[in-house]
Amino acid sequence: MTAALCYQNTASLHFLPAQIRIGGLDERQVIKLLKEHIIDMYATSPEECVHTLNINALQSETIKFWSAWRGDEAVGCVAIKYLSPYHCEIKSMRTSNQARGTGVGRQLLEHVIKYAKLNGVKRLSLETGTMDFFAPARKLYSQNGFEPCGPFGDYEVDPHSCFMTLIL
Repeated sequence: MTAALCYQNTASLHFLPAQIRIGGLDERQVIKLLKEHIIDMYATSPEECVHTLNINALQSETIKFWSAWRGDEAVGCVAIKYLSPYHCEIKSMRTSNQARGTGVGRQLLEHVIKYAKLNGVKRLSLETGTMDFFAPARKLYSQNGFEPCGPFGDYEVDPHSCFMTLIL
């Protein structure tokens, strides 16, 4: 039996798994999704605590970016930034407002974990917010084995940041 993922589109329910594709930074819908992500980050976090990457930064050679699609609708995205050959940071994890709670985030996270394992990464880390807005994300990460950790990379201790890591 295939796990069904549900989302609403023009008042009808569809059960489709998201198709995860490498790239998408040149797609209008993905650009819109990333802009919404940045707006949400500034709306929920103090400006000095926003660590999101813009589209230009996501095109770095040290970053791999994926977009998730259901049919012709972009429903999510995620990136990993190589901090070293063996340590990556999850960046720009986002599910569209219409697809929240339908498993897209879990599917993207599982994809990134699998990619990292297959490519010799030994540790995945992330920074997310401590506010209620980020509670579903923290729960998802915890359910997938991520544990709290201290700051990594260029981060510093911040009461608005929750740092998590997964040893692969």
